[in-house]
Amino acid sequence: MPVLKNTDLVPIIIIGIITVIAFLVFWSVLDMVLLGASLAIVLMPFHHSLSARIRPHFSAAVITGAIFLASLVFTYVTFLILSTNTTTLTGMFSLIGTWLNDPSTNPMRYGVPFSKATLSSALAEAYAIFVDYQATIMNNLSLYLFKIFVFFFSLGALLYHGDLAKERIMSRMPPVISEWVTKLSAVTVDTLYAIYVVQIAIAVLTFFIALPVFYLLGYGNILFFSFLAAFCELIPILGSSSAFVLVGAYALSLGDTRGVFIIFFFGYLIVSCVPEIYIRPVLVGRRVKINAIIMFIGIIGGLLTMGLAGFVLGPVMIVLLINSFRIYSSERKERKAAAAATSGQP
Repeated sequence: MPVLKNTDLVPIIIIGIITVIAFLVFWSVLDMVLLGASLAIVLMPFHHSLSARIRPHFSAAVITGAIFLASLVFTYVTFLILSTNTTTLTGMFSLIGTWLNDPSTNPMRYGVPFSKATLSSALAEAYAIFVDYQATIMNNLSLYLFKIFVFFFSLGALLYHGDLAKERIMSRMPPVISEWVTKLSAVTVDTLYAIYVVQIAIAVLTFFIALPVFYLLGYGNILFFSFLAAFCELIPILGSSSAFVLVGAYALSLGDTRGVFIIFFFGYLIVSCVPEIYIRPVLVGRRVKINAIIMFIGIIGGLLTMGLAGFVLGPVMIVLLINSFRIYSSERKERKAAAAATSGQP
């Protein structure tokens, strides 16, 4: 086992300091860099397969273009569905706003632990996302366009230059660090793959298991409400709970106690919480052989502390930390066994 010398630590420390500074300077777009890089890692095997048939730069361009087109189609379909159901959403927000502005309304009486001002602010934010999204996009167009550019540039560049960059970095690392990075890279890829696959799978699952809930609710627009829950679930910082809270608030403003009961117990607790608390951590944790509770902490903790970037960083850091300890423990046992075998020789 190679030994790390003190002189080997100097470039590593310098690189670490520069990396931390870069994180701080580019934090506002770091989430797009991380998402682009993580998706590039997941798609790298497909890039290798395609590169065997066409040139690598064409392969990277084709994959990046395909992701871009798929994103455009998904965005168009989402906007089309939202615009088609604008009347429904506007009516819901209007009724909820009227209920909140009623002087006789007291949210605390219904067990809602927030003031009217807080709820009104949250309602305005939700309205800006689901109804007035065109104005929201136009008001932040330059930032959104720049983030989109950073994401696809990171994706394409890392697909094309990722192998070369990895080779150069690994060749300049001390042998002991290079060995650890090699061991941890495989589990990192598995983690990222599981994160993306499970995220899409849970969003699809949410759509189908939400159908009977909204059918039982009896408000109509079953497919739309189910799509809204699935769409929110696909966006990590929203989650399907956002859709159920909105519909639950609408039921509350209607005075529909039965509807509130259905949304809370069947929608929020079963459709929203069970996948987040149980299914996602179990599926991701099973892939990388980590306890589901620890994985749940990594996923939720990452989202709460780092937002969209934490959706990837949280579970990855948990996996790297645990597997680093596993590697260290395994190597320590091997050294002890080797030392014992050597001392026992005549």
